[in-house]
Amino acid sequence: MKQVKAPSTNRSGRRKFLERGVAAGVAVVGGGVLLNQSPVLAARREREREHDREDEGPGITHGDIAILRFLAALEIIETDLWQQYNELGGVNAANSGYVAALQVLDMDMPQYIADNTDDEFSHQAFIEAYLASKGAPTVNLDQFRKLPSSTAPGAQQIGRLTNLMQLSVDTSWWLRYRSSDNPDLGATFAQLIPSLATGQHTAIPRNEAELGDPKAISDHVQAIANTDGFHFAFIEQGGSSLYPKLAQRVTNLEVLRILLSIGPTETSHFQTWHDKAGNAPMVTDGDLMFPDLGSPALQVPATQANLIMPEPCTFLGSQFPFCSIIRPTATKGAAMDAVASLKADGLFMGQPKEFFDFLRDLAEDADAAVRQV
Repeated sequence: MKQVKAPSTNRSGRRKFLERGVAAGVAVVGGGVLLNQSPVLAARREREREHDREDEGPGITHGDIAILRFLAALEIIETDLWQQYNELGGVNAANSGYVAALQVLDMDMPQYIADNTDDEFSHQAFIEAYLASKGAPTVNLDQFRKLPSSTAPGAQQIGRLTNLMQLSVDTSWWLRYRSSDNPDLGATFAQLIPSLATGQHTAIPRNEAELGDPKAISDHVQAIANTDGFHFAFIEQGGSSLYPKLAQRVTNLEVLRILLSIGPTETSHFQTWHDKAGNAPMVTDGDLMFPDLGSPALQVPATQANLIMPEPCTFLGSQFPFCSIIRPTATKGAAMDAVASLKADGLFMGQPKEFFDFLRDLAEDADAAVRQV
């Protein structure tokens, strides 16, 4: 199957192509001849395929493929942003004030950044390979890699999909995970750091000067690192919700297994970054103000920094006892909500209309998926 390298201009035509791809994929997976293999190996492979077919349950649907394609696009986007963080703040980054400021949040921040980056690369590669193995069209966003890189030493001078230098970071997740209220039931939450949620703030050093002196961390460089702590958690809490949302629309058991296996790693990332964000020191950089999260006034359940495990909340309805869960997980509009959230974050500042059209097309297909029994 050829990769999708351009936005779809004909939704019905692309769906017909997808349907043909799924049909072809089933034919390939269901049959085939084992060549140049020993009889023992051939028999073992056949047993493995039979076992896989038993585990899969219902066949892969067009909706399953649509969900996987949308997740592939999101993982490509995540990989792009994490690669930028890793270049300037990961284990192979040069010693700088920026790295030192990240280590104020935790000495292991460079290792955690590198590990998160590796994980996102693995998610992207796996989903793409799985789609290809089923004869389904994969996703290619290379034509949109035109956003500028940081000019700081260490940053690759290549086109990017994401813009980390003009962010408005939503920090409402902080209060959401400390509340007994649930956004799936209509609850809304204030911003922990209102100034970070407005304006346009950089989350990476934009140039060599902003890398800073590791022996004398400026307020500006520390504010960039603090922004990272909250942006890292914002990105990963989105994945923590998105995978269980879309899993409820999956039909094929193997595809369900993929979502239920990747989703919890996003939650693992989120809890790590949730913890590190709580170590962000009080600092002011122009209009951007980070509070003292250790102050007595904030040592209440709604804001307490070390309450990093999801507090029990209302789940499904008020007739049930509170339950500690990932939230939100309501499935309606899940994919479109994810795109809207990333757009509001400023992550796509500078991308053309065609980029948003392409993402919207993928998201609408994913949201149209219906679980079949």
